[in-house]
Amino acid sequence: MAMTEKERSIPVITAKCQAVPPQWAFMQRQLFDQLNKAAAQFVERYTRPDGTLIWRQDWPGMDGSDDPYEGFMNLALLYMLGGSSELHELSRKIWDGITWQWTEYGQIHREFDAYYDWMHHGEGYLYVYFLGLAGPATLKDRQRAARFAAMYMGEDEEAPNYDQERKLIRSPITGSRGPRFDLTAEDWSTHRGILDDYLAPYEDIPGVDFASGKCAWSNDEVYTNVIAMMNERMTRGDVPLNLNATGLVAHAFLHFAEEKYRQWVLDYLAVWEDRTKQNGGIIPDNVGLTGKIGEYNDGKWWGGYYGWRWPHGFLTIIEPLTNACMNAVLLSGDMGKLDLARKQLDENWLLRKEQDGKWLVPNKKFDAGWSDYRGADPKYAVYLWTMSMADEDLERVERIPKDHDWNEIIIPQLSGTDKKTRRNTKHYIGNTQPWFQFIRGQHPDYPQQILEANFKLVEQQLTKMRSEAGDPYNWSDQFSEDDFSSIHIWQEMCPVYMESLVQLTLGGPMHISHGGLQHARVRYFDASAKRPGLPESVAALVKDLAAASVTVELVNISLFDHRSVIIQAGTFGEHVFREASLCNDEGDVIETIPVHNKWLNVDLAPGMSVTLRISMDRYVNSPSYDMPWPDPEKKDLLAGRTL
Repeated sequence: MAMTEKERSIPVITAKCQAVPPQWAFMQRQLFDQLNKAAAQFVERYTRPDGTLIWRQDWPGMDGSDDPYEGFMNLALLYMLGGSSELHELSRKIWDGITWQWTEYGQIHREFDAYYDWMHHGEGYLYVYFLGLAGPATLKDRQRAARFAAMYMGEDEEAPNYDQERKLIRSPITGSRGPRFDLTAEDWSTHRGILDDYLAPYEDIPGVDFASGKCAWSNDEVYTNVIAMMNERMTRGDVPLNLNATGLVAHAFLHFAEEKYRQWVLDYLAVWEDRTKQNGGIIPDNVGLTGKIGEYNDGKWWGGYYGWRWPHGFLTIIEPLTNACMNAVLLSGDMGKLDLARKQLDENWLLRKEQDGKWLVPNKKFDAGWSDYRGADPKYAVYLWTMSMADEDLERVERIPKDHDWNEIIIPQLSGTDKKTRRNTKHYIGNTQPWFQFIRGQHPDYPQQILEANFKLVEQQLTKMRSEAGDPYNWSDQFSEDDFSSIHIWQEMCPVYMESLVQLTLGGPMHISHGGLQHARVRYFDASAKRPGLPESVAALVKDLAAASVTVELVNISLFDHRSVIIQAGTFGEHVFREASLCNDEGDVIETIPVHNKWLNVDLAPGMSVTLRISMDRYVNSPSYDMPWPDPEKKDLLAGRTL
C-alpha cells in the first residue's frame, strides 16, 4: 500500500542496538497475550452473540446503566494499548448491546442515561472515551459525541440540563430526559439495603441517630422522609460533582475541534472558581437555580448531593475538580487552569490536625464542624504534577507524610469473609504512588514487580470468573448482597485489568475512575497495521518524565519479525516532539534527529531495541482523537427531520 503524504512527513529513526530483551519486555508481551485470551473468555462467559449481557429480565430504579459499561470498557482500552484486533469490533458491539438492553430496562433514552448523577455518568461514559481512543472514529462515535455534549450545553430541548445564562447545571440528577427535580422511592429502590450502612444525608432526619453513622433506608418511614428531604434540599441546582460533565464535552472537542466545546469547559470551570471565591476559598457543594450558594439548604455551603457531608465527602469534591482542571489544561494549554484543584488540596491540608503522631485531614463537613479525619491521599497531587511537572505540585505530593511504604504494590485480596475488609476489583486503580516512586527514580524494580502483580490479579480474576459464583446462570434475580453485588458483578468478575500496561507504556497514571480522561505523556500506533497500540512483539517502557522531555525504551522481542511503531506526543497529540536522541545503555547519545512533529516513527528490526530521549513542547497542539493516517470517513453528521 502506497504511503500517504501525511505518513511521508513523519520522521523515522532506526533502532541500532541488538541485545537480549530485558525481563520486563518479555513479561509485558506475555501479559498482553494473557489479557487477550482473558478478554475472549470474559465476553464468552457473560454476553450473548448480539452483545447483550446474560442477566435479569428487569431492573428498577435509576442506578445500574453505568455498571455494565464499567465491566466491559477495558476491552476498548486494551485494544488502544495494543490488544488483539478482535477487541476493536467486540468492544463496539458490546457497547451497542448494553445500550440497547438498558434502554429496554427503561433507564437509557436516546443512547444516554435518562437521569442520574455525574459520579455514575462519569464511571459509565469512560467506555465512550476509550472508544474514542480506539479509533478510527466511526460516524456513530461522532454523532453520539455531538448529541451527548448538546445535552449539557443548553442545545437540546428535550434535555434542558444547562442554564446558559447562569452557566449552571440545573440539578445533580441529569441526563437525556433533562434535570430530575423530584426523585421517587422507585428511583432509589435498589440502593436501600446498601445505604443502610451509610451516613445519613442530613442531621435532622426524624427517627435517625446521625451520630451512629448509619441511616435505615430499609425502614419505610425513614425512607419516605429521606426522599422528601432530598427533593426539598438536594435535587435542584448545581454541585461540584457536575464538573465531571467537562469530560463529555472535552470528548466532543476531541472529535470536532469546535471552539464552542472548548469554551464551555473553560466557562463552566470558571463559574466554579467564582463560587469558590464567594465562599472564602472552599468550594461550596450546593448552588441554587438562581446561582445562590446554599439556596435550598438554609444558606449552608455544605450538605449538597455527593458533597462535603454525604456520602463520600472530599473524594467527590476533589475528583471532579481534578478531572475538570486537567480537561481545561488539555483544551487550553494553560497550566493556571489547575489552580482550583490545587487550592482545594491546599485548603484541605491547612485544616489538618495531628492525632496519635499522624497528620490527618478532614473528609467531611457537618453542621458541628469538620469531621472524618484521615490520612491525606497523595494521588490527586500526583495527577496534577504529572500534567504540570511543576515544583509546586511536586511539593503537594511530598508534603504528605509517608506513613506506609509508598513502594508497596497493591492488588485486591480475595481472602477473608468480611466484604468490607476485602479489596474488590470495582474501580481497581491501586498503584499510583508506587508508579510515582518509579518515575521519580525511587523504585527501580517497579516495572517487573507491577507486571508480576498484574499477572497475579488476572489469575485471581479468572479463578473467580470460572467459579460457580461466576456463572451468570446461577445469579439470583433478587437484590441481595450475598457474595457479590448484583449490579457490580461484571467489575468483580472482569479479568481485563492492566494498570501496569497503562503506566509503563503510556507514562502516566491510570485515569480517575469517576470520569477522568486517560491523560498520559505518549501513546502508540502500529505503522504497518494502521491501528492504535503497540505492534505485536513490541514492548515499551516510559522510564523518565521531565517538563520538556520523555525517555522511552522500545524492544522488539521477536527474532523474526520487523516492526514499525509510531509514538505520539500525548494521549491526544497535544504535545510536539522537537528532537529524538538515540541513547546507549550508559545513557550516552549516539544519534539525534530533528522531529518537529507530534508523531515519530521508530523502525525496529528483529531483536532490536532502542532508548529514546525525546525533547518536547507540551500542550501546544489542539488535542484530538486523530490517527496518523487520513480518515476518509470523517464527514458531516447525519441530519434528522424537523417536525
